[in-house]
Amino acid sequence: MTAFSHDTLSAIEAKQQAQHIAFGPIVFQAAKAMRDLGVLRVIDEAGDAGLNLGAISAATGLSRYAARVLAEAGLGIGILVWRNTQFHLTKLGWHLLHDPMTRVNMDFVHDVNYKAFFHLQDALTQGRPAGLVELAPEARTVYEALSGLPEAVRQSWFAFDHFYSDNAFKTVLPMIFSQPVNAVMDVGANTGKWAIACARHAPDVKVTMCDLPGQLAQARVQIAQHGLSERVSEHVIDMLDPDSALPPDHDVIWMSQFLDCFSEDEIVMILGKAAQVMRADTRLFILETYWDRQRFENAAFCLQQTSLYFTCVANGNSQMYHADVMRACIERAGLVVVKETDGIGISHTLMQVMKRA
Repeated sequence: MTAFSHDTLSAIEAKQQAQHIAFGPIVFQAAKAMRDLGVLRVIDEAGDAGLNLGAISAATGLSRYAARVLAEAGLGIGILVWRNTQFHLTKLGWHLLHDPMTRVNMDFVHDVNYKAFFHLQDALTQGRPAGLVELAPEARTVYEALSGLPEAVRQSWFAFDHFYSDNAFKTVLPMIFSQPVNAVMDVGANTGKWAIACARHAPDVKVTMCDLPGQLAQARVQIAQHGLSERVSEHVIDMLDPDSALPPDHDVIWMSQFLDCFSEDEIVMILGKAAQVMRADTRLFILETYWDRQRFENAAFCLQQTSLYFTCVANGNSQMYHADVMRACIERAGLVVVKETDGIGISHTLMQVMKRA
């Protein structure tokens, strides 16, 4: 995409944006406080009439002082405007209050990343997820610690992960099952949502979930609740173990928002494991969000910043990749991309991969 090829800000705009960055942590917490403490809600409910400070204080239970410092900060941030002593919600304020994506992103940043990012520079210079110490001091990666994280952290992590992937499922399922499929391997099964979606879409398909023990234990509960235990099986595997192997005899291998959790060399190793069990007609589908394949600059921005979550918290060595990087990894693993489909769900690209002839 060409959005990042030019400096588009004037000198004055650049200096103004620099101040927003300098005060970024304060801006974030002020905006979240206004959302969580009800300030945005009560002003929104007042409609065109707006609310003055006394009314905001009375409606939220905040002191007049607390209402004033938040509301005045909201003016500078652009969340509120002030007309005739009344505060009104702006479009920005409306999105902070009502937009599901904004809520998911904000909760993910606050609950999973905020404290951890104090350690970002250590993560960058040391090549390890230094911020993970704030969530799970003994863990090597967030994935092995996921099942034991505090409930609020887990909820925000899964809400962020599922918000983007779930929107893609309804589009890709007909593509996957456009030809006969008897057995699907779900690599990186997480909570089992894809396995459930497959089993419900195709009543005769068998699904094998491949993941770490902690993730499979959570997925097992979901599978049982949907009455699918007879058709969905488990294969415990640590994909980073050089001696581990994937199970054979599957028509489709599925990797959704999975490979972005690994470094380039690790991706090649994982794809090599898949290649070892692929037949000539086995289709490997890789569903990922690539920052260069986004329609809107704002989507690319979100992905570029999410990359630093992988750096600081998740594992220290992966990111939301440029599509060219993923294609190079696929080629190094002896596989070939036969089809690419952009614009799936909110921001995904689906790559269909086969063994090289």
